[in-house]
Parts: sequence; C-alpha cells; structure tokens
Amino acid sequence: MLAPAVPSPVPAAEASRDCPRCPRLVAFREELRAEHPDWWNAPVPAFGDPAAWLAIVGLAPGKHGANRTGRPFTGDFAGELLYATLAKFGLSEGVFAADRGDGLRLKGAVILNAVKCLPPQNKPEPAEIAQCRPFLEASLAALPKVRVIIALGQIAHVAAARALGLKPSQTKFAHGAEHRAGAVTLLSSYHCSRYNQNTRRLDAAMFEGVFEKAIKMRRAADQLHV
Repeated sequence: MLAPAVPSPVPAAEASRDCPRCPRLVAFREELRAEHPDWWNAPVPAFGDPAAWLAIVGLAPGKHGANRTGRPFTGDFAGELLYATLAKFGLSEGVFAADRGDGLRLKGAVILNAVKCLPPQNKPEPAEIAQCRPFLEASLAALPKVRVIIALGQIAHVAAARALGLKPSQTKFAHGAEHRAGAVTLLSSYHCSRYNQNTRRLDAAMFEGVFEKAIKMRRAADQLHV
C-alpha cells in the first residue's frame, strides 16, 4: 500500500486507514486491496494548506483517481479542471501532473470530501454520508481561517450545509448559489465530473465563475478588516 504523499493539513480529523464505519465500503475496499495491492485503497486524507481561507468539498474518491493515488482529484478527469482552475487563480504552487508525486502544493486552499472512501458506482448511500460527516465537521473545525466553502455537486453541498449547521431544506443547491453560516459562505457548483463536462452542464467558464465569486468575497472581507 502507498504511503501519504504529503501530510494531511488536518491530521487529527482523519479517518483511520482501516476505518470500519461503513460495512459496504469496507467490503469494497478489501476487494480492491486484493485486486490492486499497489493502490491507496483507504480513506483519502485532505490535501492543501492548513491556513486555507477556501475549502473545496468534493463527493468521494474516484476509483482510478484518489482511491488509486491517495490524493483528492488526482489521476481522474475531474481533477484536470479543478487543478487548472486552482492554478489560474493563484491557489496552487508547482505543476499538476496528475501524480501524487508531482510536488504540487495548494496555497490558501484545501480539498476535503463528503465521503472519504470510494463507494461502488461512485454512489454513496445516505447512511454512509452521515457516518462520514464527523470527519468533515472535524476538518472544518481544524481550519479556522476558512471563510468560503465551494461544494462540488449536490451531495457535497448538502454535506457541507449540514456540517455548517444549516438546514438543507433552507439551502437549496444550484450552480453559483450562496448561503451564509456565520463568518463562512457556502458556494455551490456543479461537480467537475467527466459526465458534467461532456454533457456541457458545466464548462470551464462556469466553474471559474464560482471561484471568481469566492475570491471577491475574500477580498471584500479583507477590506472590512483593514
């Protein structure tokens, strides 16, 4: 099994490598460990800056992406747009090469997931999302400088809303929607999945627009404290 490429920015909030919370996901993990013993095949840790002002919440690891490499959005199609966008807005250092050993670092941003283990067919069950929520809540609590959360897709949006103490019924998901929870703003985006990009539900301009909004919010907040 692989060792972490870089330390988690929230080590105390991470699940154990053999987390037993979700029997279905544990069984799938063990199946893949037997089939691909050189893959990560474990809960995927957060990646990014412990002093981040921006948190990006994804759905769950992809089979050939984070579940294989051990780093969020690394090795699958969705990561190409995400990391290109982070680079465009100065939120990363180095060159993304879709490899956990590429030396990439995030600057002012951190990537979390609503579900830390790979679910079959990329579809976690409601109970699995609930079982994983304490890790998301603990991660956000360990990132006191976060002021904006970008949730990728409806499941991540609902998980982030609940982690912030917001009622999902009062925080409807929509691309570009925003909701406040104290000092933190939750922004929502369609997920940068291959399906959404291929069907043109999401394109680079739409995705970048959400990040532009987040940066404007941060600048406005900074000006208030000058």
